[in-house]
Amino acid sequence: MLIFPAIDLYEKKAVRLLKGEYDKMTVYSDNPLGIAKDFEKEGAECIHIVDLEGAKDGTTPNYETVENIVKNTGLFTEIGGGIRSMQVVEKYINAGVDRVILGTAAVNDESFLSEAVKNYKDKIAVGVDIKDGYVAIKGWTEKSDYDCYVFCKKMRDMGVKTLIITDISKDGAMQGTNHGLYKSLSEKFDINITASGGVSCIEDIKKLRAINLYGAIIGKAYYTKAISLKEAIEVAR
Repeated sequence: MLIFPAIDLYEKKAVRLLKGEYDKMTVYSDNPLGIAKDFEKEGAECIHIVDLEGAKDGTTPNYETVENIVKNTGLFTEIGGGIRSMQVVEKYINAGVDRVILGTAAVNDESFLSEAVKNYKDKIAVGVDIKDGYVAIKGWTEKSDYDCYVFCKKMRDMGVKTLIITDISKDGAMQGTNHGLYKSLSEKFDINITASGGVSCIEDIKKLRAINLYGAIIGKAYYTKAISLKEAIEVAR
């Protein structure tokens, strides 16, 4: 299982939200590149980046910060947050980003998702953000009509290879991750699943590893030193 330490970007700073709420934001650093380099020193091979401003309005205000991380580290880089056009997908991939994550656009614009998968194949992932069993969109501010299982099946059938699945109720709460949800989804769908939200201790990593998931994202637990990234990577292997 791969470990993806996370950087959430807002106004070029590394921040964390609690349960996706922008008014519950903690700023951890004004040097995201420095954090990415720290990830590397701890043994990380991958990084998960979210542009929180982009997630709300579909722009790329933190593009330069992402580009900086790509150019100055050897990390496999995936980016999500507000990617709603082929132009933005191409912009990130041309900058050297390894995987682009579609969220709102995957729900609202089937033809765009289809074109992105056709053109970039496994460089396209879909973020499935789950709120009360349904897929949430627009930076988690709205709930769609999609049941999460129906949506995951649709993504698989459209050729998406990787799903990044977040239980919003667990995100940033440091109360453990939703193992039951990930176990159920991984048993139903033959697709790469990355667990996101609530990974708060080494025991969480062990349980997710036992399910044989593709990956797990570590966010707040890293910044609060609740988890040693180095140990998490070793346990995940």
